Amino acid sequence: MNFIEKIFLGKTDGLVHLQFQKFSRGEFSNRALINTKKTGNKYMISTSAEFANELVRDVAGKLGNKKTKITGAIISTNDFTGKLDFKDKKQFQGVKSYLIEKEMSGDEIIKLLDEFPKAFFALSFETSETKLKIKAKAPKSGKPKNKEDEKVKADFCKLITTDEKLGEGFVFEKKDFKKADISHTFVIEEIVIPENLKKSEDFQLIREESKRKGKIIREAEIDGNKIRKEMNFEA
Repeated sequence: MNFIEKIFLGKTDGLVHLQFQKFSRGEFSNRALINTKKTGNKYMISTSAEFANELVRDVAGKLGNKKTKITGAIISTNDFTGKLDFKDKKQFQGVKSYLIEKEMSGDEIIKLLDEFPKAFFALSFETSETKLKIKAKAPKSGKPKNKEDEKVKADFCKLITTDEKLGEGFVFEKKDFKKADISHTFVIEEIVIPENLKKSEDFQLIREESKRKGKIIREAEIDGNKIRKEMNFEA
């Protein structure tokens, strides 16, 4: 279940919280983009980078203890030496990119996701019913500098699957759709600081532990019909 679906179902959790740690108060448009088509029982889904770790987790869960070839990169400030057999390592301003091209099981991937939840897993691999491809680089962060930078595309992650539950999670308004284009605006109205941290001077910890409260505006065009809905959230 992806983080947008969780919010609209009122089921926020720690993984949803991770999605909003970097946000301050404000309105952030053109986020969590989704373009998808359904042909027969096959879903072809393209998204922006926000869904990467969740897609890796979902597809790894299908792989389980079976192994397959994994390619891509894990991007993090953490040191993965001894934790991961990587092909190469690149570093820029303290951020490390561990390049991967090896056989791994789904269980091994999930173990890394759990141990390093703040890392960005830009991994590509497939199972018998699902193929995932993610660009092996860090996503752009921060506010756009100009109008051209605002033109974010839903092309960072690409998923092809016959898994109905996984496919429907991105277009939960209509089960038997053919084509959908969806975007979200995050409106952060309040930063909720935990009571035990209100007197703390550890500002990084405060930023990471505080919850963001506001609303998600979901705008979709599904089979030619435009839909707009809002959902309050705290995560």
